[in-house]
Amino acid sequence: MTTALNRKLTRDIWHMRGQILAVAIVIASGVAMLVMSLGTMQSLDETARAYYERYGFAQVFATVKRAPERLARKIGKIPGVQAVETRIFEFAILDIAGFEEPLLGSIVSIPEQGEPLLNRLALRAGRLVAPGRPDEVVISEPFALAHSLTPGDRVGAILNGHWRNLEIVGIALSPEFVYAIGPGALMPDDKRFGILWMGREALAAAFDLDGAFNDVSLSLMRGAQPQEVIDRLDQILARHGGIGAIERADQISNWFLMNEIEQMRTMSAILPTIFLAVAAFLTNMILARLIATEREEIGLLKAFGYSNWAVAWHYIKLVFAMAGIGILLGWGVGYWLGLINTRLYAENFDFPFLYYRPSPAVFIVVALISLAVAMLGALGSVRHAAALPPAVAMRPPAPPAYSRTWFSLILARWFDQPTRIVIRQILRWPVRSFLTTAGIAMSVAVMITALQWVDAINRMIDVNFQQAQRQDVSVGLVESRSSEILREFARLPGVLTVEPFRAVAARLRAGSRHKRIAIEGVPNTPRLNLVYDTSERPVSVSPGGLVMSTKLAEVLGVGRGDMITVEVLEDRRPVFEVPVMDLFETYIGTPVYMEIGTLNRVMRERPAIDGAHLLVDPTAMPALFRALKKTPKVSGVLLRRAVIDTFEETMGKLLLVFVSFFAGFAATLAVGTTYNSARIALSERGRDLATLRVLGFSRAEVSYILLGEVAILTLLAMPLGCLAGYGLVAWVITNAFDTELFRLPLIIEDSTYGYAVLLGLAASIVTAALVRMRIDRLDLIAVLKTRE
Repeated sequence: MTTALNRKLTRDIWHMRGQILAVAIVIASGVAMLVMSLGTMQSLDETARAYYERYGFAQVFATVKRAPERLARKIGKIPGVQAVETRIFEFAILDIAGFEEPLLGSIVSIPEQGEPLLNRLALRAGRLVAPGRPDEVVISEPFALAHSLTPGDRVGAILNGHWRNLEIVGIALSPEFVYAIGPGALMPDDKRFGILWMGREALAAAFDLDGAFNDVSLSLMRGAQPQEVIDRLDQILARHGGIGAIERADQISNWFLMNEIEQMRTMSAILPTIFLAVAAFLTNMILARLIATEREEIGLLKAFGYSNWAVAWHYIKLVFAMAGIGILLGWGVGYWLGLINTRLYAENFDFPFLYYRPSPAVFIVVALISLAVAMLGALGSVRHAAALPPAVAMRPPAPPAYSRTWFSLILARWFDQPTRIVIRQILRWPVRSFLTTAGIAMSVAVMITALQWVDAINRMIDVNFQQAQRQDVSVGLVESRSSEILREFARLPGVLTVEPFRAVAARLRAGSRHKRIAIEGVPNTPRLNLVYDTSERPVSVSPGGLVMSTKLAEVLGVGRGDMITVEVLEDRRPVFEVPVMDLFETYIGTPVYMEIGTLNRVMRERPAIDGAHLLVDPTAMPALFRALKKTPKVSGVLLRRAVIDTFEETMGKLLLVFVSFFAGFAATLAVGTTYNSARIALSERGRDLATLRVLGFSRAEVSYILLGEVAILTLLAMPLGCLAGYGLVAWVITNAFDTELFRLPLIIEDSTYGYAVLLGLAASIVTAALVRMRIDRLDLIAVLKTRE
C-alpha cells in the first residue's frame, strides 16, 4: 500500500513539476538569503577571532601625553593583566613621488629585535626593521597596493617637524588595523591614509620620547573584567596625560567590524522571513487545489483501508518534496552567494587570510526553519484531507451558487462578457486573490527595500558632504596651537577663508549614563563646516552649553535644557556642568559641539585650536599641497572631495552587488507567485476554456479570460507593493539600522518606485507568456473528456 502511494506521489510531482519548481525557487530564495547572511556573518566572525588570537590583538588600549617606561611594571601588576606592551604612536604627513596630495600616516613603533608582544604583524612581503637602521619602515599592505609600493621603495615623511626619507623594508597587516580609517574619515581611503611601523628607538628619538611612551596595550587573563582593569589603568595614567583607556569593543577598527556583523545579523532576520511567508502561502494554495481535485481518490483510498494518517503522510511527503528541492537549491546558491559576499567584505576589511566554511549547523537550522514554514502553510489542507469521510469525499463538492446581483448589473453595463468572467472569478475567490496580490506586492516591496539604499546613501552624501561641509581642505595640527596660527593658514597659497576648530576628549555623564566622545569646538555660526540638521537647517552653537545630536541625547537620556557633567580627559582635566542648549538630527555619528571660545575658557587656556577648515581657490590647489607638505606643524590633511569619492566608490561596489542579489530574489518571488496563480486557474478552468474554444472563442480571447485575472491582480499589486515597500523601509529597515555609527534616512525617490514596479510587471509578463504557451497547447478533446 505504501508503494502504491509512493508511485502516486511520484506521478503528482511530475505532473505538477512547474508549480512545484516555482514554489521551490521561492523557498530557495529565502534559504539562500539565510545561508548567505549567516555564512558571511560566521565567516567574518571566525576569521576575526582567529586573526586576533594568532597575532595577539590586545584587549585594552590607552593613550597618554608622555609616560615614563617604568610605569609598564606598575601597569603589569594590575589584577587581571596578562601582558603589557608600551609603544609610541604618532601621525605624520607623507609624500610619495607622483602623488600630488599630501598623505597622512600613522607611525607605530615596533621592537628593533623580535616581534611585538601584542598586535603582532602579519608580514606579507620583505622583513621587519633591523637594529641600527633608523630610516627603515614596514608599511600596511592596502597602502602599498594603492601606490604600487614594494620593499626597497622610499616614502617621505615629516616626523616632529623634520623631513625624513624612509626606506620600505616590509609590507604587513595588523589585527589592530583591519579597518584602517584615518582621523575625520568615514571609511578607509588606502590612497591617502596608511600605517607605518618603525623601530622603537628610531621613533623615540624622532619625537623626543626616549625612555617614555605615549600608547600602551594590554592583554587580560581569562575571566578578568575589562572595566576594572580600565579604571585602575586610568588612575595610573591620569597624571601623565592619559585620555581614558578603552576596551577592545570600543577600539575603532574592531568596532566597525563588529558593527558590520551585527547589521548582517539584522538583515538575516528580516528579508528571508518575507520569502518563506510567501512560500507558505504558495504551498497552501497548491495543496488545497490538489486535494480539491483528488476528493474521489481520497475517498477511494480510505475505502480500501488507508488510514487518515497514511493519507495525511502522503500529502506531507509532497510538501517535503517541494521544500526539499527548494532547500537543496537554496543551500547551493546561498553557499555561492555567501562566498561572493564574504570576498566583497574582505576587500573592505584587511585580513591576511579568510575562512569561509559555514558550519553544518547553519544548513541544518535553515532547512528546519524552511520545512517548518512549508508545513505551517500546508497544515490546514493536510488536516482537511485526513478528516474527509470516504462517503463525503466520493461525492463531488456542491457547485457554487450563482445569482444576479446589483453588482452583476453594473458589470453587464460597463464590461464585455470576457471581462465579466475575469472579474467574477476574482470575486469568487477573494482570499486567494488577495494572497496572490500580496505575494506579487512583496516582490515589489523587496525591490524597493534594496533600491532605497541607493537613495539613502545619496541623501547622506548630499546632506553631510554637500550641504553641511563647504570647506575644500581640513588641516590638523600636531598639537593645540594659539589661534594666532590662523593668520599663517590665511597666507597659504589660494586660501580664501579660514575657520578654526578644536577637539577635546571628554566623558559626558548624565545620571548613571556616560559616553566617551570628542567635543568639537567651533565658531558660534560656522561658515565652512556647518552644524547641520537633516531638515536642512543650520544650527547656531550658542556660548555656554552643548549642542548635540539627537542620537547622543538618546544614548545619554537627556533633552534640551538638561544639565550634563563634562569630564575632560586631557591637559588640566577640568570637570564642569553645562546645559544642553540645542539638539539636531544627523545621519552619521554622534557629534557634540561647543562654541570654541567657551571650550577654551572651560579648559582654562588661552584661545587655542587643533586645526582649521580652508576654502581654497581650485586653481591654487597644487601650490597649497606643496606648501602643506613642507609645514612641520601640520599632522594631517583631509580633502572633502576625496572623502566623497571614497565613500561613493566603496558604497557603489557594495550596493551594486546588494541590489543585484535582491533584484534576482524579487524576480523569483514575483514569478513564483504569478506562475502558481495562473497554473492553478488553468487547472481549475481548463474544461471551461476548452468549451469556450469549441463555441468559437479565439485563442486570444481564451487567454484574456485566464491571464486577465493575473493582469488585474498584478496591477492591484503594484500600489500595494509600493505601500508595503514604504512600510518595510519606514518601520523595519530604518529602525534596524538606527545605530550610533549611522542612521538610514527614510527617503524613497519616485524612480525607485518606478524601477521596482517595472521589475514586478516584467516578471509577471514573462510568467504570463509561459502560461499562454500552455493554453495554446490545450488538447480540447482530452480536456472535454475529463469530469468536472
